[in-house]
Amino acid sequence: MIEILVSFALATTALAFSPGPDNMYVLTQSIVNGKKYGLATVYGLISGCIVHTTLLAFGVSAIIQQSNSLFFALKLFGAFYLIYLAYKVYKSDASIAFSEANVAKKSTTQLFKQGFIMNVLNPKVSIFFLAFFPGFLFSDSLSTVVQFYVLGLIFMIVSLLIFSTIAILAGKISTYIKSHNNVGLYLKWTQIVVFIAIAIFIMV
Repeated sequence: MIEILVSFALATTALAFSPGPDNMYVLTQSIVNGKKYGLATVYGLISGCIVHTTLLAFGVSAIIQQSNSLFFALKLFGAFYLIYLAYKVYKSDASIAFSEANVAKKSTTQLFKQGFIMNVLNPKVSIFFLAFFPGFLFSDSLSTVVQFYVLGLIFMIVSLLIFSTIAILAGKISTYIKSHNNVGLYLKWTQIVVFIAIAIFIMV
């Protein structure tokens, strides 16, 4: 049980560090407007995860109760989707690019709302949760609903800590990225390895 939760937390950590639209948006807001505005964006993004976790918890729990073979098919889908994501990352450019131009000035409340809406209305987040979470169910005694909420809580805490760190240290991070061209390549291959490792973990 503990081993599975630790593995989930480590996988979440690696994915949160990997450059993507969410953490790059946080980084940009923090550089241009200040860490307070970056943190407001972070809180909005993380709050949106509650919605995805709830949909996943009750939806997939119903599938598990209905059929074990259907649940296996779901995990198979999850593994192949993660391998597909690894392939997409492999084909992508390793360089990290973020634009500080034309970033509109918004209040912290507006950025919180925008972060929340960005997360909730992004279908890719729902698909990722569907692919990622079921392979880390960790108990035969706890209900699957409770387990999904535990995983969702771990995901939110880890992501909150890392995204908040990005917001607070935005200036230093952007300077480091600009002066070290190979950072993007390292993060790219880390992301590929993590996606493939999770896919194997789900199936094994």
